Amino acid sequence: MPRPWQELETEPLQDCKVFQVSRTLFRSPRTGQVYPFFRIDSPEWVNVVAITSQDELVMVRQWRHGARQLTLEIPGGIVDPGETPAEAAARELLEETGYRAPEVLLIGTLSPNPALFGNGVHTFLARGAQRVAEIRNDGAEETAVELLPVRELTARLADGTIQHALVVAGLYLYQIAHGQKGS
Repeated sequence: MPRPWQELETEPLQDCKVFQVSRTLFRSPRTGQVYPFFRIDSPEWVNVVAITSQDELVMVRQWRHGARQLTLEIPGGIVDPGETPAEAAARELLEETGYRAPEVLLIGTLSPNPALFGNGVHTFLARGAQRVAEIRNDGAEETAVELLPVRELTARLADGTIQHALVVAGLYLYQIAHGQKGS
């Protein structure tokens, strides 16, 4: 059975504004040998599965620089200092889409990639979402809202329309929470 490794020393390497990179030396419990591992440290993230009273998902179309393409995603972002994940989810929903919901409920927390990241992504459900404001993009963001009928979700996941892995995972948490089965 694998055992925890002993952490010996951590060195910050780079501050990249929305995340930091560090190198940590760990001792193997099996061999005693010391190995360097690199980690991306980021604040917690949130994703929001927002559903309108017409049973539509509130989706965001935006340019993603890493993939160099337009993507279709659910609203989400970073939890700001002093904010709870639920507060961040409500804020991100409003900023990116102009929609607000009476409440946001946590439906799951996942590790984005435990090999490299130390943070979590919290997925919230926002039922009864209504458009109440204009989109508030900052200088580096440009989003457009697209409403996707919930009945089309499985098909859009299957055909690759929605490709962001954390978004797919969040939508799967939504399907699990509502007893929906993929086909």
